[in-house]
Amino acid sequence: MNKKKKLKIKIVAITLMMVLTGTLLKTAEVKALEPWPGAVDTVSRSAIVMDVDSGAILYEKNIDTQCYPASITKILTVLLALENSDLNEVVTFSGDAVFKNEGASSHIGRDLDEQMTMEQCLYAVMLESANECAYAVAEHVGGGDINKFIQMMNDRAKELGCTNTHFSNPNGLPNPDHYVSARDMALISREAYQNKMFDKITGTKSYTIPPTNKHAEPTLLNNHHAMLNFYQTSRYLYPPCVGGKTGYTNDAGATLVTYAKKNNMTLVAVTLGGDTQTYYTDTTNILNYCFDNFTAYNLSSGSEVGVDNLTGKLGVLNSDSKYIMKGENSSVILPNGADFSDTKSKLVPVNNGKDDVAGRIQYYYGDRYVGAADLIYHKARKVPYPFHNIDPEYGGSEIKYLRIDFKMILIVIAILLIAFATYKFMKRKSGVILLKRKRRTDTRVRRRQKPRYTVIERGRQKSRRRRRRR
Repeated sequence: MNKKKKLKIKIVAITLMMVLTGTLLKTAEVKALEPWPGAVDTVSRSAIVMDVDSGAILYEKNIDTQCYPASITKILTVLLALENSDLNEVVTFSGDAVFKNEGASSHIGRDLDEQMTMEQCLYAVMLESANECAYAVAEHVGGGDINKFIQMMNDRAKELGCTNTHFSNPNGLPNPDHYVSARDMALISREAYQNKMFDKITGTKSYTIPPTNKHAEPTLLNNHHAMLNFYQTSRYLYPPCVGGKTGYTNDAGATLVTYAKKNNMTLVAVTLGGDTQTYYTDTTNILNYCFDNFTAYNLSSGSEVGVDNLTGKLGVLNSDSKYIMKGENSSVILPNGADFSDTKSKLVPVNNGKDDVAGRIQYYYGDRYVGAADLIYHKARKVPYPFHNIDPEYGGSEIKYLRIDFKMILIVIAILLIAFATYKFMKRKSGVILLKRKRRTDTRVRRRQKPRYTVIERGRQKSRRRRRRR
């Protein structure tokens, strides 16, 4: 077989293999992603809308610019108090708490040595933005040391991933060394909302503090967030609003954090460097933009996106659904018209102190992060630990398990067998043609040439002659 014919056979075999591979694997057509919705503009200097469940950012404007936060600082103050104290603990107001934080600032007129429960103080901080209550709470949680509490604030912010934030007091009063970015404030606000007591407090429209050792009459508190409560005006009421915190100083301008629920989404909006005439309008517009242009996909157990769809995107997990389940509040937010199959995913090790959470799947739409799902190990099922290829210090197993995809193995074997059979068939067919040509050539040569005998044949002829003579 000459080189040209061998080359033709190989080309045919390779082409057939490529066609069969494309057919068997059902190669999906690449389609263009739905464009990210065009955003609305805001008067506020910085603004962001983040999905509370997934952490996906749906709207952004100057989200990493450092700004003064004013009283939305108190969201972190309340979160730390909830994490480090009991609601029934008694808070005693010091001279610093009272005399350094009243006067022209926001307060509810507490007196020296007045006593209130931690729960009462936190309602005063969130609803009436009481500066003396925020200071008293910080002193109490810090063991009498306000600076210790401020360090706790900065440490907690860093833990949450804040990179453009620094706090110098617990209430947000003006200080050049006290600033946040919209992204960082959204991270803090998102974490706070996942605390059930914080959720309850921030969504309360009014609250009454009973008489104390210094006040014989009850103190009525009203939530000042105009999108939630009509305490001052009903002009800005926004039905999806479920809570938030206002802020204002001359240096900071108007600042606002707003929580809203609609269409199976819980969003937090942050506006910084705004104007008191427009910051509610800004927040309403960006929230409407998100609710109108995005769809939430619930990834928790029993949702429309099954376990098979979830694990099918992973190469380091056993695909058997009995090994894993998805954590609560697992979700993805996508533009309207996009499909969950348009997302890309990657597995990230998790070390959050929960030994049942071994990993998290992060989803991306193009280059945008759009959600995540925690992967929970089924302890009750008594099956081998499925999360291999993850460092044990992050919850992985020291024993390495192989993930075997039998379907893919059979497909590959079928492709190889078909390709081999095709190659052999083409080779055999070409060999038959060449053999016929060779036979014709050999016949013509034998006719032209004289018979030739080997040494053995001549020896046999001499032996026959001798036998005849005898």
